[in-house]
Amino acid sequence: MSQPTLLVLYGSQTGTAQDTAQRIARQAKRKCLQVQVLPLDNYNVANLISESLVVFVCATTGQGDPPDNMKNFWRFLFKKSLPVGSLSRLDCAILGLGDSSYPKFNFVAKKLHKRLLQLGASILLPVGLADDQHDLGSDAVTDPWLTSFWEKVFTLYPSLADVTPLREDELLPPTYTFHFLDDAKEEKGDRLRISTEQTVPSQSHPFPARLVSNRRVTDLSHFQDVRHIEFDITGSRIEFGAGDVVMMHPCNSPEDVQQFCQLLRLDPEVRFTLRATDNTAVPARLPQPCTVRHLVESYLDIAAVPRRSFFELLSTFATNELEREKLQEFSSAAGQDELHSYCNRPRRTALEVLADFPHTTAQLKVDYLLDLFPEIQPRSFSIASSLQAHPDRLQILVAVVSYKTKLYKPRRGLCSTWLASLDPTQGEMYVPLWVKKGSLKFPKDRDTPVIMVGPGTGVAPFRSALQERIAEGKTANVLFFGCRSESKDFYFRSEWEEMMKAGHLTLFTAFSRDQEEKVYVQHRVRENAGLLWDLIANKSACFYIAGNAKQMPASVGDALKEAFQQEGSMSAEEAEQMFAAMERAGRLQSETWS
Repeated sequence: MSQPTLLVLYGSQTGTAQDTAQRIARQAKRKCLQVQVLPLDNYNVANLISESLVVFVCATTGQGDPPDNMKNFWRFLFKKSLPVGSLSRLDCAILGLGDSSYPKFNFVAKKLHKRLLQLGASILLPVGLADDQHDLGSDAVTDPWLTSFWEKVFTLYPSLADVTPLREDELLPPTYTFHFLDDAKEEKGDRLRISTEQTVPSQSHPFPARLVSNRRVTDLSHFQDVRHIEFDITGSRIEFGAGDVVMMHPCNSPEDVQQFCQLLRLDPEVRFTLRATDNTAVPARLPQPCTVRHLVESYLDIAAVPRRSFFELLSTFATNELEREKLQEFSSAAGQDELHSYCNRPRRTALEVLADFPHTTAQLKVDYLLDLFPEIQPRSFSIASSLQAHPDRLQILVAVVSYKTKLYKPRRGLCSTWLASLDPTQGEMYVPLWVKKGSLKFPKDRDTPVIMVGPGTGVAPFRSALQERIAEGKTANVLFFGCRSESKDFYFRSEWEEMMKAGHLTLFTAFSRDQEEKVYVQHRVRENAGLLWDLIANKSACFYIAGNAKQMPASVGDALKEAFQQEGSMSAEEAEQMFAAMERAGRLQSETWS
């Protein structure tokens, strides 16, 4: 059997599956195998019938959905017209990346596995189900799975054993090379090179929305800074409905950009072009030519907690023995507990790691920057307004993430900190953004009541829904809102009061810290079991939960099942069945984030 070409196809939402796919590709290159890595939607799926060896690396998003960059592939693969044995020539393996705190754990990988078997593919080893909740993250499953995968490949292709593999510390060629230009003038518009073509804005063509206002909506004495931010989308052709989501790419802070350029001795104003070393496309988000400042500010994810692959590549540059030993330990399977203590638990950033390894950082070659640092991933926010109430405007509610670990500097969320820093009173500011469909779907029927449970910033999509529903004459609306204190973080209070006065809303509030006993939204759900049962059992109401995924969604779900038992005279099992039936019918939906 001749040597195969390995094809690694990935579906990635936050970059982890992409990172894992690239890791598999590096292992293949060290074994002197031909390899190609692509997001699933960039691959012509009709060619799958003629492939011989493919690894699928798939994340699962939200409520068991495939990531955005594999949605077209997914639709094609599940066409009923595909012949049963069409993939009989294919040897493949599936690695799923999931999080067991979500109900549909690794749903995409499991479903893909089942479908590929139906189409006749030969699956080389059991599907890998990596879990982000494991103490050592997804590597706890990925490492042994990859060892088994390569054993299977070497059994299939015995001639591979005759090739001498590259050593782990040998540098592979960079994906791109930098070609610096002599003139250091930054082209105007380099920082906001956005197409003005008349297309609906998307990730490849975002719309530069003018920032209208950026208001803090929590009391100054409150620990959490929460912003209500409004954008002007006039002329954008952006349309959205209740439950939809706005996407944007954040920027690194000026201080981080400056420190990075100093550590790597780079002039931020110098311009360069990129050339791919093989047939890889140059990243579409980077203008050609591009300044170093634009690359570091808008593209390289230097403020993220680095993955293990970062340490693997960094170790190959180390000439200082102490630094090399430490980096190699962090790269090894045995050193993962050490790496988690150093990096993941205290949330140490890639930039801070570079500062901790000064000798190695001094040896870094600029050509490897795009191999070392992943691209900044877009962030999503539930839209908190309706075009029917606020034409040409888009509003969001953003909690500014800041917390302490054992490290001296507080940890900050990249996007929320960047958004909070934008001040429209200091001159016109534009944020490139686009909109995508959310997972929450609201009933079209005028008379179907809607019950919404949205503590904290989880109330954002429900504000959008209420504005839209009231404009359409749908007035059977119940909202459960929870926060810490009535006087400090009761978002949109005056708006809810107006809706109540007009008879368009029934509101229940839970202020957890305003009394001795902590009161949460699930307590209010329990207290109103009779009303909820009447709305759900007699009026076919839909029930929605949005907010932080820690305990709240499960606690609210339990309170609702208790209401079914109490008011509907059901057994625990019957309540569970009714709950599941509502989920299946789309009458019970949740949008949670961690």
